[in-house]
Amino acid sequence: MQHILALSRSAVTIRHWFEINLDDASMEHGARIEIRELPRHPHRGTESASQLTTVDRPLWRADLFDRLADPPGSFSAAHYHPRFTGTEPSARFWDAALSSDPWTWLGDQITSLGAAAGGARWPLDPGDAAELPGLANAVVATAQQFAPAECRSAAECFRLTRDVQEAVQLMIATLRAPERLDRDRTAPWLARS
Repeated sequence: MQHILALSRSAVTIRHWFEINLDDASMEHGARIEIRELPRHPHRGTESASQLTTVDRPLWRADLFDRLADPPGSFSAAHYHPRFTGTEPSARFWDAALSSDPWTWLGDQITSLGAAAGGARWPLDPGDAAELPGLANAVVATAQQFAPAECRSAAECFRLTRDVQEAVQLMIATLRAPERLDRDRTAPWLARS
């Protein structure tokens, strides 16, 4: 399940995410927020025809995550990716303010269009850049629904991320220490759909 707040040329996607560290098989989950582009498409059909909307190229991502082994709400794995190369995120960036107060940090990022953590502003359409800061509270409130502490079981986490089962299976297939994987916790993603 994900929420998409679409503007004219960009969108904010908000969802719960589940991730397995490829090095040590530790598990993380929580709210994932992305700033994405909405590319233009040629008009199709009549003036009343439904038009194609594509949420495409990622520009920025924040992962407000806990490690499952840590106390819920610790945001011990909270990080962000300030840029992408194509669809691949940059390395994880850590910010003490993000772990200590993730919701304020997120609101500040949306309000500043990505510049609050010292990065460059997101390259948004001017109209979207003017509108997005006013939506910061809505983005934060929606992201809080997907906070790590709101997801209390493997079944709930899977319900929220079943659309990315293939991605989780890919993580599992490429683990460097597969013997460390908690197969009980990951059972829902391991099941063949």
